[in-house]
Amino acid sequence: MQLTRREALLTGVSLATAPLLGGCSTDGFNVVVDDSLPLGPFGASSTGEEVTADLDLTGKVALVTGCNSGLGYETMRVLALRGAHVLGTGRTLDKAHRACASVEGRATPLALELSDFQSAVDCAAQVAALGLVPDMVILNAGINTFGDLELVDGVEKIFVVNFLGHFVLVNQLMPQLLAKDSSARVVHVSSRSGYRQAPAVGIDFDNLRGERAFDAGEAYGRSKLANALFSLQLAERLQATGITSNAIHPGLVKTNIARTAPALLREGFELFGGLVAKSPEEGAATQLYVATSPLLNGVSGAYFEDCNPVIVSGPQHMTDKAMAARLWSVAEKMTAGYLV
Repeated sequence: MQLTRREALLTGVSLATAPLLGGCSTDGFNVVVDDSLPLGPFGASSTGEEVTADLDLTGKVALVTGCNSGLGYETMRVLALRGAHVLGTGRTLDKAHRACASVEGRATPLALELSDFQSAVDCAAQVAALGLVPDMVILNAGINTFGDLELVDGVEKIFVVNFLGHFVLVNQLMPQLLAKDSSARVVHVSSRSGYRQAPAVGIDFDNLRGERAFDAGEAYGRSKLANALFSLQLAERLQATGITSNAIHPGLVKTNIARTAPALLREGFELFGGLVAKSPEEGAATQLYVATSPLLNGVSGAYFEDCNPVIVSGPQHMTDKAMAARLWSVAEKMTAGYLV
């Protein structure tokens, strides 16, 4: 029997979206709310506006990477709506400018190309030149690829963009944050892919330069595991400073993350993604909640899904402190010359 085009698309989406849906399936893992930490009234269907509804962020400064589309744009829009002065980064100043000009409130555009470590250094310098010290740093920008291995200066591209570029940015911003003696919050956009799709060994340190076989799904999972481990080690290093670091999973969200996917997946996700995915308004809620909620004052080193801190059990490395420390050391070597 010949499938109709709609049936073919639905079948293709169910099969081909494994790299996307894998980040939302919990098969083989047990995810429970961590009730040892403060819990709010929000959940999977909450929106960014809802989780910030009672907040006045006037006088606060927020830096959001990847502000020109998807979750980054919605995060910037809501923060500016609540009174924060948002520093929004885009891959080019023009993209960031268009996004910042379209939101209600104060938003200042900055250029940040995460595949270029010097761009991260320059972005932090621009923040310093503005005389603004962020109260919130939301590391939102990221890519997912569905093709062959790409290298940036000899390092696998997804790892560079999703993790190493942000690693340089945060290290460059840190002297400003520490000098302010503030209670700044650093929010890392990780993913369930960090435990669903990462290599079985966690961070496969012998394959970061594409030394062995390349799998796009594993590469994305590795980068998101790296984000979670970065947050974990940063929290360890920032103890007693007042600055916190937490990681979040936004959910599967209907954004342009699949723009580099094969045509069938791209078209299918555009047509039917709304059936399985959160809206950007819902997807931005967790990072906005973790960045702003008074309930989370002093909470650091946690991992959040659907606006709640959670504990993940199963064959995962998201809380592996030894791996986090090793990753930090390796990242320092990979970004040598671009750190403070």
